[in-house]
Amino acid sequence: MDNNVLSLTDVSKVYKLYGKPIDRFKETFSKGKVYHNEFYALKDVNINIQRGETVGIIGRNGSGKSTLLKIITGVLSPSSGEAVARGTISALLELGAGFNMEYTGIQNIYLNGTIMNISKKEVDKKVDDIIRFADIGEHINQPVKTYSSGMFVRLAFAVAISVDPDILIVDEALAVGDTRFQVKCMDKFIEFMKVGKTILFVSHDLNSVKRFCKRAIWINDGSVVMDGDTDEVTDSYNDFLASEMSYSAYIESRRQEPEMIVKDEGYDLRGIDIARVVEAKLYNQKKQEIEEINHGETVSLKVKYAVNDSSIKNPVLGVAIRTINGEYICGLNTLLDEKRISWKRGLNECVLKYNKFSLTGGSYYFDIALFDSTATVQFDYETKYKNFFVNMDYIAEGKVVLNHQWE
Repeated sequence: MDNNVLSLTDVSKVYKLYGKPIDRFKETFSKGKVYHNEFYALKDVNINIQRGETVGIIGRNGSGKSTLLKIITGVLSPSSGEAVARGTISALLELGAGFNMEYTGIQNIYLNGTIMNISKKEVDKKVDDIIRFADIGEHINQPVKTYSSGMFVRLAFAVAISVDPDILIVDEALAVGDTRFQVKCMDKFIEFMKVGKTILFVSHDLNSVKRFCKRAIWINDGSVVMDGDTDEVTDSYNDFLASEMSYSAYIESRRQEPEMIVKDEGYDLRGIDIARVVEAKLYNQKKQEIEEINHGETVSLKVKYAVNDSSIKNPVLGVAIRTINGEYICGLNTLLDEKRISWKRGLNECVLKYNKFSLTGGSYYFDIALFDSTATVQFDYETKYKNFFVNMDYIAEGKVVLNHQWE
């Protein structure tokens, strides 16, 4: 706990929502009668962040990220719970929010110093560095209202990072100005990381979160739903977005497994016309059953299927992998690979081995099918039959990591 620079304990933020303006008046003078509904922007949030961590904060618009940041910076007070920050905070949220448009750039530098409780003597020491970083030339002596949008954000960014904070909060603010200025912003960001500043990095760009953060926190509907390794959290969040489901429906879909039929060698074939897929399980190299695959490991998919008509010649087993939103990744079948499968009446099985599983992190599922010898006539086609999750460090982007080398 001594190393924590930021602690949120059971933090909630509740807003009263009134259907009509007069309802607020009625409630004020009524004897305990309630005319409002409660909306929880944050609900029972518990977060501890240690000194020197760079933590990604992710979540959809309206999930509570901005409310969380405003409570951390002291702009808002929690309705309940406690938020404690140890050290100075600089927040790159709404760049230039404290600027007076009638003042010159120089005057706004000193104005912001006053707002951030920095003495004039300290600002005097920093002002040359701020002007140099902003690099807007003689415009620094002109009223801010005459600035282009690019000059405005350059000065605002330069002022915001001049504080030398213990905790830096960045909310989609690194890509400001032209390309050269963005490089300067990024260099400053990396500098803060290297000297051990604590950074909260809020972004919709999941690749940037993966690139900079070892830890990520996913907020949904005002609650922390996942807090941990960045790759695992961001991949799960990306799957959630791709599913286009509500969060509760998404979680339920992750819990569900296909309904398995009771299996034994004396398999009950009633209700099966020709053949049916009855089970699929994933195994690692130690022959342990798994639900999650580590990128690059060798895994095996064991498929069991029941055959009622053993007279079929050269039947085909096919296995396809799709993303959680249905994108077709890879389809294999025993016809293409010239593999004969067992087809005795009763229960059969076949194993498909994936050497060095190369898909990137996230949720996927297997489609499994049984066909005639041409892989055209379907005896059974089971879609979304087996869900699985791939764990991967941030080593590549896209859906597959091809075997490669740089020369």
